[in-house]
Amino acid sequence: MSLYDEGHTIAGWTGFGIATVGSGVVGLGVCTVSVPALVGGLAIVGVSVLVTWVLHLSGWGKPPGVRPRGQWGMRTRDTRAREGHPGCVSCRLAGRGRPAEHPVPVPVVPGEARAASVPLSPAE
Repeated sequence: MSLYDEGHTIAGWTGFGIATVGSGVVGLGVCTVSVPALVGGLAIVGVSVLVTWVLHLSGWGKPPGVRPRGQWGMRTRDTRAREGHPGCVSCRLAGRGRPAEHPVPVPVVPGEARAASVPLSPAE
């Protein structure tokens, strides 16, 4: 079993449900050649993005990455959401948090060999 538990949150499932309804309305608009249904369905999908974002910022979404098994429950609220999650695009768009901690690239001096390599993921 994976340690990531991505998307198993109130924010994720609520956004999924609203986006599914919006996609169904878009599909209905395509089948009936109805521009108002197409526009309405796309508006519903846009609302799903905003609802998911607001729920994530209020603590009902979880940060990306590995979490302890005790925090996997869908009804478990994330208490660190107010500070923002490192590397989380949603938090960065809201002006919260800090950028992910990436190693600072070392400038290469001509004629000097570079020995250290930059890790590709946090697990390395």
